[in-house]
Amino acid sequence: MTPDKEIDARGLLCPLPVLKARKALLALAPGAVLSLLADDALAIIDIPHFCSQTGHELLGMTEGKGFRTYLIRRAS
Repeated sequence: MTPDKEIDARGLLCPLPVLKARKALLALAPGAVLSLLADDALAIIDIPHFCSQTGHELLGMTEGKGFRTYLIRRAS
C-alpha cells in the first residue's frame, strides 16, 4: 500500500507524534492513508488509542530499525 502522505516523527516524544498525525490527517481527504514513523516508546499505546478515539482506522504497524511505522486511514 502506498500512503498518501508520510510524517517522520522520529526523535519526537509524547504527545508530539500524535499531534503531528492529527494535523496531517485533518489535511487529508477521507479514506486517505497516512504513514507515521515514530520512535517514541509510548507511540505504541498512543497511536492505537488516538485512532479508536477519533474514528481513524489503524491499518497496521511495522517494526523498523529503531522505529515503528503506523499506517492510518483517515475517517470519513
